[in-house]
Amino acid sequence: MRLIALLLLLMLPVEGFSWPAKPVRIVVAYPAGGGIDVMARQLAGKLSGPWGQPVVVENKPGANTIVATDAVAKAAPDGHTILMTTDATFSINPHLYARLPYDAQRDFIPVTMLVLLQQMLVAHPAVPANNLSELIALAKSKPGTLNYASYGSGSQPHLSGEMLKHKAGIDLVHVPYKGISLAVPAVIAGEVQLTFSGIASGMGPLKAGRIKAIAIGGKNRSPLLPQVPTFAELGYPEVETHAWFGLFLPAGSPKEAVARIHADVRRILDDPEFRQKQLIDRGYEALGSSPEEFSRFITADREKRGQAVRISGAKAE
Repeated sequence: MRLIALLLLLMLPVEGFSWPAKPVRIVVAYPAGGGIDVMARQLAGKLSGPWGQPVVVENKPGANTIVATDAVAKAAPDGHTILMTTDATFSINPHLYARLPYDAQRDFIPVTMLVLLQQMLVAHPAVPANNLSELIALAKSKPGTLNYASYGSGSQPHLSGEMLKHKAGIDLVHVPYKGISLAVPAVIAGEVQLTFSGIASGMGPLKAGRIKAIAIGGKNRSPLLPQVPTFAELGYPEVETHAWFGLFLPAGSPKEAVARIHADVRRILDDPEFRQKQLIDRGYEALGSSPEEFSRFITADREKRGQAVRISGAKAE
């Protein structure tokens, strides 16, 4: 009789999955105050209501996003710890570091790519070149005399600069700075002639005439800078300047949590007011891609970045 009763219990329908069952952490792999942190806090404020739980942003900067990524990789796979990071973590770092404390492909579930942002190549106003062809001609006439700033070996500006050098056959000198916020001021001050800048951080100096835009990444021109041509239309589609923000869960997290996070975040990104004021006006392309789309994108992006890392000779610092 006991065996029959146990079998009957096992045949009863399983109760519906309930998530979240406790506060949710969004672990941001960068310091407070930057663009990705601002977006994390905006999302957290809009998600806590629908989820019926506090959504807390926790900044864990360090080691080129490795600190935060390792922490989330080792977190309980219950859907309550979300990693918010950039392409550096999953597209670039696997090529820069001989060993990582986690497996970037095996230990995470891509949930959604939030936004894609393109960087523009900018120059000091005194540089006697106003477009890419003039800049390349100048670099060829004076090899090794033009410098470009980045925020470290293997950073997006470094890879973009080295790919441009490779494809255009020019010699530019790489000058790495210690932080993302230092490169554009270095160009403004005349310490270096060139760098790659996000639209949000470069728009003010650009409008003030303290820097000038040479070209921008992506397939299409930015609606904020329609006068600036893309590297692709100028014949250099291999010069990838993009970065992206994305959400990830530890491997083994419930698929129901993955679906719910994606759906609710996509709803926020699709809100017309949020999309315009918080994304488009800041130079972001809103995506909200599905987990499957995001996974495919990362695979292709990792391969492209691997080529750029090999060409640059970049190594982890």
